[in-house]
Amino acid sequence: MHTETPTVTRSPSLLQALTPLVVLIALLSASVFLYGEDSSYGPNQIALWIASGVAMAIGFYNRFTWADIEDGIKSGISVAMGALLIILAVGSLIGTWLLSGTVPTMIYFGLELLSPSWFYAASALICAIISLAIGSSWTTAATIGVALMGIAVGMDMSPAITAGAVVSGAYFGDKMSPLSDTTNLAPAVAGSELFQHIRYMAYTAGPAFLIALILFVLLGLNADTNFNALELERMQLELNNTYNIGWEMLVPLLVLLFLAARGKPALPSVFFGALLGGLWAVLFQPELITAIAEGQSSAVATIMVVWSALTDGVAIKTGSAELNELLSGGGMSSMLNTMWIILSAMTFGAIMEKLGLLERMIQSLLGFIKSTGDLIAATLFTCFGANVLTADQYMAIVIPGRMFREQYENRGLDPRVLSRTLEDSGTITSALIPWNTCGAFMMATLAVSPLEFAPYAFFNWLTPLIALFYGYTGITILRRPEAV
Repeated sequence: MHTETPTVTRSPSLLQALTPLVVLIALLSASVFLYGEDSSYGPNQIALWIASGVAMAIGFYNRFTWADIEDGIKSGISVAMGALLIILAVGSLIGTWLLSGTVPTMIYFGLELLSPSWFYAASALICAIISLAIGSSWTTAATIGVALMGIAVGMDMSPAITAGAVVSGAYFGDKMSPLSDTTNLAPAVAGSELFQHIRYMAYTAGPAFLIALILFVLLGLNADTNFNALELERMQLELNNTYNIGWEMLVPLLVLLFLAARGKPALPSVFFGALLGGLWAVLFQPELITAIAEGQSSAVATIMVVWSALTDGVAIKTGSAELNELLSGGGMSSMLNTMWIILSAMTFGAIMEKLGLLERMIQSLLGFIKSTGDLIAATLFTCFGANVLTADQYMAIVIPGRMFREQYENRGLDPRVLSRTLEDSGTITSALIPWNTCGAFMMATLAVSPLEFAPYAFFNWLTPLIALFYGYTGITILRRPEAV
């Protein structure tokens, strides 16, 4: 009986591992140069597909079969399925919350309570508190964050700085919350205890967030804004003329925050919030629904307007062009481009991991590690690189954690050093990359590209810098008792 001998694959060289990355960087750079802000609406995705093709060609040369690569792609994409479904649900939530008056009410009262001088710092602090309470940077950005972006328009504040403040606060709270999935994942990978891990993260996250708040205060005090109280009152009047504004409109938000704080699963919670927003629109915004339905006030017309808000969002017409743009959008369909870039990026990352190209790049770093500082620097760099290549913060925690855990143990370092370092880069730098699941989500939700808000997401790039400083100075670096 003839038995087919299985094909033996070849290990990739460092040149082979780097080639798809170089191609991707060149194509993404060309995309941004040629298309500017529109690069995330197609050109970047094609760049990822071409780079994936280059990686596949290297895999075929190293005797991998298409079946091997296809299995890797399926496995890689499956990691992002939960995130993709949540993104769709968030699209529906934004649509119905714009229709129900939930977001407009937050904007209305925000315009009344927030001062331009303290707006950026207050935005970061509000998002930090909410995210700490519910453990989700995504939910924070999709609710409070969307309202703050609207308030920024009303106050003539910078959308890019506001988005940076929202992201900084949301990720600080997410990072320090025991309810966060990444905060639980990092110590699980590193072998540390959850609450010890959170307390230890305060040494990097605390100073980074404090410095970020100071910078936001300085930006607010020196903001070149054409803030006009009469214009603000006009916007509030337009909101009042279009919606029934009242504190009861915030019930869908409070319900969603309650579900998140109780640790309920994100997907059903967010979609329930979207459906509740639709119900609130029927109960409290009948005039607006009739106007959208072009004068029809039947039950069928009402259902169709709410259904359309869940599907394609809303197009609100007020007496202000700025408000029209601000209050229109949402719906599942608005998230399809975000899903496109995430699927393209996850495909590239999955191929790189399956073919051993990502592991080969990481292994090449080990030869340069001579000190604890070098090890922490390599971990930070690898987490960021994994965010770029795999487009997923979970993989940016798991892969480097798995690769470097033995190195930390061999140096007698406490597991908390590894778990903190994984979060200091793997979790928070994900939002700075346009094609990463987190960066793409923030771009779709806040309507500002990570390329624009990244310079102002102070917390997200200060934290790894502080971690790097600690690594080389030895400050806060813990060792296992038996290693002392």
